[in-house]
Amino acid sequence: MPVRVSVIGASGYGGAEAVRLLATHPEVRLMHVTAETRRGQALADLYPNLRGFVTLQTEAADPAVIGRDSDLVIVSLPSGTALASIPELLELGARVIDVGTDFRLHDPELYPAWYNFAHTAPRYLGEAVYGLSEFRRDEIRGARLVADPGCYPAAALLALAPLVRAGVVARRGIVIDAKSGVSGAGRGGAGAGYPFSETNEDVRAYGVPGHAHTAEIEQELAVQAGGDVRVTFVPHLIPMTRGILATAYAPLLRPLDPAAAAALYREAYAGEPFIRVLPDGALPQTKATMGSNFCDVAVRVNARTQTAVAIAAIDNLGKGAAGQAVQNLNLMFGFPEELGLRTPGLYP
Repeated sequence: MPVRVSVIGASGYGGAEAVRLLATHPEVRLMHVTAETRRGQALADLYPNLRGFVTLQTEAADPAVIGRDSDLVIVSLPSGTALASIPELLELGARVIDVGTDFRLHDPELYPAWYNFAHTAPRYLGEAVYGLSEFRRDEIRGARLVADPGCYPAAALLALAPLVRAGVVARRGIVIDAKSGVSGAGRGGAGAGYPFSETNEDVRAYGVPGHAHTAEIEQELAVQAGGDVRVTFVPHLIPMTRGILATAYAPLLRPLDPAAAAALYREAYAGEPFIRVLPDGALPQTKATMGSNFCDVAVRVNARTQTAVAIAAIDNLGKGAAGQAVQNLNLMFGFPEELGLRTPGLYP
């Protein structure tokens, strides 16, 4: 019997990408797709790529209805807004994957500081499992609430984890320079100052020095390191539609041979279905992962400055959002992890 899945926030890029992936998933039946500002419209009219695959109309996000006839609900809403529906969904028996920010941080006191809202459902933070499959696979399988990672943190964490876990880099002084396509701002990005005319032929940093994703990155790196970690994280917007390239610079605690560094990554990600450790001579590029759930990683060692340079490329709507959500869905319901996801990126 197929898993009944609903998507709250299906008119946004992250939600619509989840619908796209679920529409051909062999073990899923789509039940509800919601859009508060575009309700009553055929989703395929909002996203013409879904014509012939999805016939559902958008509706209001009523958790009392959705929670009763969904086995799983994927929630893709702006920061702070999922808190109004996720507790009710859980209490009605649905499992939830939150693609947004509302359950990523464990400490409720951090939400006003980093996300500018007070957490109104702190009792659920203790059970929320951070949804990066490579880090929390066993916990995700049994979870009823999974907090998908942010797109920037997914790339940064996958780039840095092998070095931090091995204890070969310092826990202070790590710098993460990341660049994202404009779809990371959501479908309303033009209204937030990211129209094509202002983004084309332009590169800009933003959220400096305290972008909200910093707390998430530090929280999860601390788990890998077994102790407190502090990073400098600077995101940039670049004139492309989708993709993230994260380059992390980590001070070495001791000399590290390039071959040994590469071996750390091959060992850390051996058997991971969606992590590709690139061979010598190859470096990650966003085009190679676009439209897919893959993450390409590589590491280099600058012996002169005693710095490890770790690089990761993902699709911000794939491994950075909806693809990761479907990977977690597969884990939660006992399906093969790659089901509905194993397709190469779009190239060129």
